[in-house]
Amino acid sequence: MRSILADIIWPALFLESRLLSIWVIALGLFVEYFFVWRITNIGAIKSIWADLAMNAASTILGIILIPALGFVVALVPGELVGTFSPITWAATFLMCVFLNAWIESLVLWKFFTQDIGKKQFWWLAVANALSVGFAFGSFLIYPVES
Repeated sequence: MRSILADIIWPALFLESRLLSIWVIALGLFVEYFFVWRITNIGAIKSIWADLAMNAASTILGIILIPALGFVVALVPGELVGTFSPITWAATFLMCVFLNAWIESLVLWKFFTQDIGKKQFWWLAVANALSVGFAFGSFLIYPVES
C-alpha cells in the first residue's frame, strides 16, 4: 500500500498560530477580564482567576478544536466560494468566537458556579470577538507569507 501525504492548509491553521502568540493572549486576557468582572458576581480579584482559567481551557481545547472545526468550515463554504475567500475567513472568525465563548461559559458555570444565560454568553462572545479580532488584525500588520 502506498503512503499518501497531503500538504493542505486552511484559514484556521493560520489563525491558530496568531491566537497562540503571546501578545494576542495578553491583550485577550486584559480585555476579557473586564467582561468577566462585569457579567459575574465573583468580584474583581476572583475574576482574574476566572479569566485565566477560562482562557487556559479555551486555549488547550482550541489547539485541537479550532483546526478541526476550521477544516470543516473550510470544506463546507470553501467548496462553494473558495478556501481562502472572505466568506470562509468570516466563518472561521465566527467559529472561533463562538467556540471560545462556549468553552469559557462552561468554565464559569462549572468551576465558578456562575449562571451563564443568553445575555452573559453574548457578552462573552463580544469579548472573544475582540480577542480573536486582535489575531485577525495581525494579518493586516504581518500578512501570511506564501
